[in-house]
Amino acid sequence: MSSSVQKLLIIITAPEDADRLLEKMTEAGHPVTKISSTGGFLRRGNVTLLSGVAAAAVDEVLAMVRAECRPREEYVPVQTLPFPGSLPPDQPLQVRAGGAIVFVLDTERFEKI
Repeated sequence: MSSSVQKLLIIITAPEDADRLLEKMTEAGHPVTKISSTGGFLRRGNVTLLSGVAAAAVDEVLAMVRAECRPREEYVPVQTLPFPGSLPPDQPLQVRAGGAIVFVLDTERFEKI
């Protein structure tokens, strides 16, 4: 069991950003597990990264997330959205894509077996 304070980071990001972030985290010595997931609003594939890190390393990892997971503006056909009847069907809708959502959780116990 680790004696230092640990945090569990849950990082949800776009697949095109995840591999770069995973590489940077691994190079810096932070363990990371990659899980495929699907987002609700745009119904696109996402990647969820799980990483148990020392509390002192959280800001370092967040800086990596900010550097590698930049938000972008994209246009999507209205028909692909979960509420297609509420918007004119002939125009694409500008949406925010990319970026990341990060949850930082206290970890009561962390064991590496």
